[in-house]
Amino acid sequence: MSTTTAIRTTTDAGLLRTLWLASPALPVGGFSYSEGLETAIDAGLAKDEAGVANWLIDQLQLGQARSDLAVMAEAVGAWRAHDLDRVRALNHWVLNTRETSELRLQTEQMGRSLLAWAQALGEHGEAVRAALTQAGLNPPTWPLAAACAAAQGEASVREALIGLAFGWAENMVQAAIKAVPLGQGMGQRLLARLVGEIPAAVDEAIARGTDDQRQAFTPMLAILSARHETQYSRLFRS
Repeated sequence: MSTTTAIRTTTDAGLLRTLWLASPALPVGGFSYSEGLETAIDAGLAKDEAGVANWLIDQLQLGQARSDLAVMAEAVGAWRAHDLDRVRALNHWVLNTRETSELRLQTEQMGRSLLAWAQALGEHGEAVRAALTQAGLNPPTWPLAAACAAAQGEASVREALIGLAFGWAENMVQAAIKAVPLGQGMGQRLLARLVGEIPAAVDEAIARGTDDQRQAFTPMLAILSARHETQYSRLFRS
């Protein structure tokens, strides 16, 4: 195999793993959560395309970029360095920054589901399964489990985070299409808006990838998530 072919094969593998993790077909249950969006719609804060766009962009910039994506940025490196003490500390941080029971149950369920996905893949998921098992995360949260899967590929941290952020955006747009409801055309415009915001959000996440720069402070999301637990009619688990 030539050097050029080897480089191309490695690059392709990293890209394909990133696309795989971002796919809505990944059986981790992300489609069943709206992360407060359903209650924001019910409260009239995100009742149309413009309102949903503003809500989701805020969640991307103020929530994902400063919290989960920032954790993932550091966690990918920790997994690749086999720094299990750091992995456990990051997982502990995630568990202790979920502000409602729904948000905590979501990150736990999706983390466990990714481990089950790796186990179901057999030899193709062995590296992920072995790493998560060795770390002894109880339970593995979604950011740490997703970072573990991303770390097994050749993609850069930035590429991995862009893929995971896109997966989040696609799930949120699908939630909006069902809950507002919006048409497919509006949904695609929403996704285009979020795609335009993702690179800057990922750059901020990487810059915040240390304990003293991360934060989990989204009070309106916490309030709406708590309200969702007793919302009269709902489609989603959060």
